[in-house]
Amino acid sequence: MSEYKEKFSIAPMLDWTDRHCRFFHRQLSGKALLYTEMVVADAAIFGNRARLLGFDDTEHPVALQLGGSDPVKLAEAARIGADFGYDEINLNVGCPSDRVQSGTFGACLMLSPQLVADCVAAMKKAVRIRVTIKCRIGVDEQDPEIALDDLSEKVFDAGVDALWVHARKAWLKGLSPKENRDIPPLDYDRVYRLKRANGERFIGINGGIATLEEAARHLREVDGVMLGRAAYHTPEILTGVDSLLEGKEAPDFDYAALVETMADYAARHLAGCGRLGQVTRHMVGLFHGLPGARRWRQILSTDAMKPGAGAEILFEAFAAVDLSARQAA
Repeated sequence: MSEYKEKFSIAPMLDWTDRHCRFFHRQLSGKALLYTEMVVADAAIFGNRARLLGFDDTEHPVALQLGGSDPVKLAEAARIGADFGYDEINLNVGCPSDRVQSGTFGACLMLSPQLVADCVAAMKKAVRIRVTIKCRIGVDEQDPEIALDDLSEKVFDAGVDALWVHARKAWLKGLSPKENRDIPPLDYDRVYRLKRANGERFIGINGGIATLEEAARHLREVDGVMLGRAAYHTPEILTGVDSLLEGKEAPDFDYAALVETMADYAARHLAGCGRLGQVTRHMVGLFHGLPGARRWRQILSTDAMKPGAGAEILFEAFAAVDLSARQAA
């Protein structure tokens, strides 16, 4: 039976799940597995590692997602990630962007399952932490029944610790990355069938999951659930994750303490010559649907972006939100 136990995770998302986003999300859930944006193996090896790979200790458990298709380079990048203290290394086999395709990695690796397995084997040999994959059910004209089974069999034989499956095909030509998140139809049943055929192996599901109620239904069929855009655009969802995993009713969440923690974090970031908007842009979706949420968004989208903006702007924005509406509900 798989020892991988991460039942809930937040998807790696380019330009979104940076270190500031992850710190924010960790304040909302102590148990969700967090992922970095995809980092190309060459960048991890030759780039500014502190900038690309640095993270706050409070982010644990946190995984580094790598992009690449060269087993030797991925093994080296995985070693670097492990030395930085990441809990997991994940290989991207799902991104359909032209930039990723030009580097012969991401979703196009669905066409080369043995190469993916070779990459997994090299990374497993290089590190002691867990190695996982995030993939699609297939690409282009592939038959998902054949393609997903072929990939999963090879990577599990190579020692992969978990397989996270985005339950859509990716079209490498003709659709943009954004369209690839919406247009190809979701096929959750295909992922369920994969799990039934791999009873002792960890299979997680991703794609179009918008609520914790939906997440709970998926967890009756597979081992883990990964939320992407819903977790980012409506981050309050994450305040119920720990209770979902523990099978308890969610307690009232202390939003005042959250804002104070984020203000302290932002002040430290500013002291290091950062900008307030780099932190607050990830918080704009908080308080969705509450009175004052529009004003919260306005302040964080405008005032927080101005040169010289200080952390006190978070308190100004929070003062506009009427939390009593939630309590009344």
